[in-house]
Amino acid sequence: MAIRGQHAVPNAHFRKYWQKYVRTWLNQAGRAKSRRVLRQKKVAKIAPRPLGLLRPAVHPPTVRYNFKTRIGRGFTFQELKKAKISKAEAKNIGIAVDHRRRNKCEESLALNTARLEEYKQKLMVFPRGQKVKKGDTAKSALKGAKLTTCKIILPLKKASLRVRARAITAEDKASSAYKTLRKARTDKKMFGRRLKRAADKAAAAKQK
Repeated sequence: MAIRGQHAVPNAHFRKYWQKYVRTWLNQAGRAKSRRVLRQKKVAKIAPRPLGLLRPAVHPPTVRYNFKTRIGRGFTFQELKKAKISKAEAKNIGIAVDHRRRNKCEESLALNTARLEEYKQKLMVFPRGQKVKKGDTAKSALKGAKLTTCKIILPLKKASLRVRARAITAEDKASSAYKTLRKARTDKKMFGRRLKRAADKAAAAKQK
């Protein structure tokens, strides 16, 4: 390493007591077991009610992750309205509500409304103060759903991203992805001009 002029010689700090600052996490398995045992105790205590709240399916932000779906914080007011559930009722029957979330597309609205409808079909509401009979288990609180030890109510069905290999058809050979994209780009660019041109043409025809 060349040193020019009267600059100080670089001080190489190699002998640091780095072991002092290393944090270990060797009790992961023990902590996982403790959490599982506590979850099982809570399930037994609150039975036949399910563990946790029903939460929506949402798409994560950014282009990198937005093709996936995950469990969100709570349902929007619009989703509850479409499923014919009031905000007060949602809290009473174990549905999480998020007043900040907004529906940006019809697909997410339809997906979460269907999720709420499915939950309503499986739900059994017991009157307050009534003692639960011995035969009433967590399965009867949500009919047909195995939710006793599950952290998530109505877990999401993950779609397979794998595309199986197949023979190329004549239709595939005839279509061109490049031409389709070019046309879409041109249509977007020329949309305003074409609209103006059509309006001018219609105005001219009206004058004649």
